[in-house]
Amino acid sequence: MNFQIIKHIIVSLVISLLVYACANHGSGPTGGPKDTTPPKVMRSSPLNGSLNFKKKVIQIDFDEMVSIDKPNDNIIISPPQQKPPDVKSYGKNIVVNFNENLIDSTTYTINFGNGIVDLNEKNALKNYHFSFSTGNQIDTLQLSGTVINAEDLNPLQGIIVGIYKEMEDSVFFKKPFLRIGRTDETGRFTISNIKKGKYKVFALGDANHDYFFQPGENLALCDSVITPAFRREEMKDTTWIDSTHIDTIRTYMGTHYLPDKLSLSLFKENKKRQYFVKYERKEPFVFSIFFNAPAAKQPEMTPLNFKWDKKYILQKNQNNDSLTYWISDSTVWKMDTLQFKMSYLKSDSVFNLKPATDTINVAMRKFRINLKAKTSKIVLKKEPLKFNSNIAATFEVFNPITLNFEAPLATIDVSKIKLLLKVDTIYKQIPFKWRQIDSTKINFAIDYKWVPEKSYQLKIDSAAFISMYDRVSNKLKTDFKIRSLDEYSSVKMLLSKFNSNVVFQLLDSKDVVIASKPALEKGTLFQYLRPGDYYMRLFIDDNRNGIWDTGDLGTRKQPEQVYYYPKKMTMKANWDFEESWDYTQIPLLQQKPAELKKLAKKTQN
Repeated sequence: MNFQIIKHIIVSLVISLLVYACANHGSGPTGGPKDTTPPKVMRSSPLNGSLNFKKKVIQIDFDEMVSIDKPNDNIIISPPQQKPPDVKSYGKNIVVNFNENLIDSTTYTINFGNGIVDLNEKNALKNYHFSFSTGNQIDTLQLSGTVINAEDLNPLQGIIVGIYKEMEDSVFFKKPFLRIGRTDETGRFTISNIKKGKYKVFALGDANHDYFFQPGENLALCDSVITPAFRREEMKDTTWIDSTHIDTIRTYMGTHYLPDKLSLSLFKENKKRQYFVKYERKEPFVFSIFFNAPAAKQPEMTPLNFKWDKKYILQKNQNNDSLTYWISDSTVWKMDTLQFKMSYLKSDSVFNLKPATDTINVAMRKFRINLKAKTSKIVLKKEPLKFNSNIAATFEVFNPITLNFEAPLATIDVSKIKLLLKVDTIYKQIPFKWRQIDSTKINFAIDYKWVPEKSYQLKIDSAAFISMYDRVSNKLKTDFKIRSLDEYSSVKMLLSKFNSNVVFQLLDSKDVVIASKPALEKGTLFQYLRPGDYYMRLFIDDNRNGIWDTGDLGTRKQPEQVYYYPKKMTMKANWDFEESWDYTQIPLLQQKPAELKKLAKKTQN
């Protein structure tokens, strides 16, 4: 009996302890609140701001264990180093070991950005600068500004901005910057510890990290010579309780460094080295040659193992950097390998075009053929001539019908093409205009003034088209209906101060141009827009060629200036948007709509 009582007491105690433990699961040690404090500098050797420093090693001590986060992205040293210093963390210390001799009477700046973080929580010591001089004074002037993409005004991160004492632009090609800064995620940069004087300012997308311009790199140039300065003025330091409530405002006399609002538009010159890239011969009767850049002069193709007597059709792409030869002579295209001497213009190391000659063997590799026994000649399989159209079940009221063929046509029988309009329940044939789009007889159009909400049918009989290689088309029958005008919207943009050089660009929600039109004095109209979000920008078309042109360093030509309409235009069906726009009213850096800025930041990340 006593044993049973004791057993019952023990079981009860165990259950009570378990219940208590569960009820107090969160009451034990939790490690305290999360650490949100960044590392604090305790001491350094030498002191920050030291003079006459001649050694190559710097040590900075902190109040906790630290590490270096993304040193290549965060740390930047001025003057720039051709052999980057070794920057390493050891417990509570960071050591910088220079791998170059220090320059006499020069101020050095190590901008750690957000690269110094504590070891556990990765709290960053933001924008920490360390400076010293190898002479008897520290240079203190600075300049700052923003770098944006010239074409879309997006702020650019990681761009090097530097200065030169020399006034010739050629120095940008020949030697590294004198002092540098790097843009942050907002495109802002600061160049610190500048000596008194006058300077040229450039920005550089420094692909090879040599700190001076190489052809093909992105760049920006400041139109004026910059003289850094400062002034003493009253400043305010605001302490916030939270994001909306101010705690205290402290007024003090501080130093304002100028200029602090430089705006540099980064661009890439429209210069590419011209050279032959490759050839392709996917079908026996056609081959293409490709160049790295638009050809200034068409290459001369001289056959070496055959004669073709100009029996070909030449097709050029829009950029004129690829040429396609459709060979009409079957005795030529049935050869397995076509050998040419190709004479063309090729760029040298400084982009000058020089005559060049190559021998190319245009061989057939993979193709659909039957090979005759004991011969290397090619015999084609007879296949129908393929073509496609842009017709969809619901067709846009402003579109012509386009037909694209896989090879140039030899014959076209327009009588075998029928366009029909549905009247009640019966399709009735209607007249249309047949139009050749290009000189190669590959692309054609059917023009007709469509009636909204009406149904149509396109019928093409077999053998309506025969290619120059005797391939015959199959028949086609397709129905489509024209979209109602009530499903469209329109935008009319009027300049408050008319400028005949303005070209408007309508953009979609991805900042992609979907239509361009020159400005008209009574307003520029974009019609037949589907419901959705749209944006608008314009550029000043200085040379009136209808396209946005980039800049040129050699002539100090800036890229054509771009402006953004600051509002999103949400278009609804059967709705018209009309607005008068003064594109100079809002500062350039504040124009781009927030949605497009977020998109750009997301894309960059």
